[in-house]
Amino acid sequence: MTASNDSVVFGVTERLSNEQLADEQARTLATPRRRASPAAALLFMMMDLLYGKRRTFAKFRVLEVIARVPYQAWEHVAYVAVTHRYSEPKFARRIFDRVAESRRQQDNEQWHLLILEELLHEEGRREPYIRYRLIPQVIAFAYYQLSWLLYVVKPAWSYRLNADFEDHAEHEYALFVAENPSLAERPYDGLFAEEYGRFDTLADLFRQIGYDERMHKLESLEAMDAPRFT
Repeated sequence: MTASNDSVVFGVTERLSNEQLADEQARTLATPRRRASPAAALLFMMMDLLYGKRRTFAKFRVLEVIARVPYQAWEHVAYVAVTHRYSEPKFARRIFDRVAESRRQQDNEQWHLLILEELLHEEGRREPYIRYRLIPQVIAFAYYQLSWLLYVVKPAWSYRLNADFEDHAEHEYALFVAENPSLAERPYDGLFAEEYGRFDTLADLFRQIGYDERMHKLESLEAMDAPRFT
């Protein structure tokens, strides 16, 4: 069984078969991590200090709270640009296409977050509010401001930061599946399966999420060379 491909849902990327997912996980594990920028390295170190180095549903939920914000920042800048430059149709169209891409990426990250929240809820786990709710919001706010500022000054810098973050997420999900064989014993057909996909196992679900993160990374790397519009 593979994830459903019966319809195209906004915010969902290409769905892979079971065999493809296993191959892509192996590919990730065999690929060295990107050399992180100082800002990204500081963020990863902070995550480990606050939530430990062990990979858990709760830590990934924090990761996904933060993962959405660069796309929100880019979308915001693009909308401002459209407001000021809508009198130039070709230019405005290029900006609008960028808005649509940022929205798709942001929505994809939102599915990841909602699924992780669902899995934690099913386990009945309740983490400390300040550590797992308030602090992630503070980190996300600071990360938004940094992504926004870098994008205004030089978009390539913001895209590079996001590529570092997505590369980190891609590898973390691949390692999480490798470290937890029990994920292969539980299917995913939860609240968001209709929109995100149904999977034979949680292992395949997290392989798909890791693949999504790789796609976001590649999109950010490609965007580093795109012309700016601010």
